[in-house]
Amino acid sequence: MGTRTKLLILNAVSIIGGIAIWWLLALNGFQLPTPPEVVEKAVQLWNAGILQEDILASLGRVLAGFLLGSAAAIPVGFLMGWYTVARGLFEPWIQFFRTIPPLALLPLVLVLLGIGEIPKIVVIFLAAFLACVISTYQGVVSVDRTLINAARVLGAKDGTIFARVVVPASTPFILVGMRVGLGSAWATLVAAELLAAQAGLGRRMQEAQIYYDLATIFVGIVLIGILGLVMDRLLLFAETKLTGWQERR
Repeated sequence: MGTRTKLLILNAVSIIGGIAIWWLLALNGFQLPTPPEVVEKAVQLWNAGILQEDILASLGRVLAGFLLGSAAAIPVGFLMGWYTVARGLFEPWIQFFRTIPPLALLPLVLVLLGIGEIPKIVVIFLAAFLACVISTYQGVVSVDRTLINAARVLGAKDGTIFARVVVPASTPFILVGMRVGLGSAWATLVAAELLAAQAGLGRRMQEAQIYYDLATIFVGIVLIGILGLVMDRLLLFAETKLTGWQERR
């Protein structure tokens, strides 16, 4: 049995086991909805058109903030890792904001930008950016200096070295940072939607909490987990394709 097949089997066993434990807890006194009740609620929300609206709203916010944050983080991380001046200018501010949870800035962002979509995307942007920029920077400074020196000996200019040596060597770090940033984006989204959102999975969960509708809360939790997992698997697939040249252990 190959490693991949074994992992898939273990994944399936783990998922089935987790659902079974959840079901047993729900049937033995814990105030939890059973899996069939959650599925039934999801079908009701879907048939009413509510679930599609919430998924699209949340997914759009996450993708906008995550993609913008990653797109900004990668060049900034490269600049910090390659140029001492850029590192000196950017690093204090990045380290400063990295210690502040993006959600702590949400009240300020709401005051400055209002209660539309932009504040939510901004805080998601910050969450993704701060996770990815540090990883990108670390990737650049971790490049084996022997490779850079060898390229210079062979006559390569800085631009060629950067494109042919630094960028490929940093790619695994960038993708890891993007995966971490994706998790931060989803975590930030749910809390951001609790304030001034008309639609979204986080908003729906907040409304369900007011009415003690546990099934709807679980629908939101499960969907966020599934969407986040699918996006993470896509990044992992990209990592496998882009870093296939690396030695695997």
